[in-house]
Amino acid sequence: MDDKYQGKYRTLSPRLTGWDYGSHALYFVTICTLNRVPYFGDILSREDNGEGFLQTSIIGDAAHVNWLKIPEFNPYVELDEFLIMPDHLHGILFFNKPHKSTWEVNKFGVQKDNLASVLRGYKSSVKKFANDNNIDFAWQPRYYDRVIRNDREHINIKQYIYDNPNNWVNGKEDFDNLYI
Repeated sequence: MDDKYQGKYRTLSPRLTGWDYGSHALYFVTICTLNRVPYFGDILSREDNGEGFLQTSIIGDAAHVNWLKIPEFNPYVELDEFLIMPDHLHGILFFNKPHKSTWEVNKFGVQKDNLASVLRGYKSSVKKFANDNNIDFAWQPRYYDRVIRNDREHINIKQYIYDNPNNWVNGKEDFDNLYI
């Protein structure tokens, strides 16, 4: 695919070509705060074992609570592993739609009952909490997602999420073997 349109550079879609993001699947998502500002709290190290953990702020608590509410508004979504970090969150969402009989190619326009609509609702709920409580807060406009393709990848991603606070404390990110 050409990286220019009418002589101007364009951003290529990070989405899996042809995938119906409303279908039965596991989705790994990462959502960041605007400019990676650490609104959600601070990573501290436990005195007894040195493990990292998030000491949440008020908006970090709201991000956590609202993530847990996703299935209330989207009953086809089941929560898997997730973690709030100072400037982002990682989560795995399971769209439990085994009997979905229609397949829709990704399209522009109104999004309903798919990954984009779920994440839009989540991000809106946290932003609304911030606005209602006069808390300075903003999300990055986009998010990262990946359709989890097999059990090994699922296990690797869950481990990556679990290790994230320790990696933060140690100043490293380990993406090796994440998608194998």
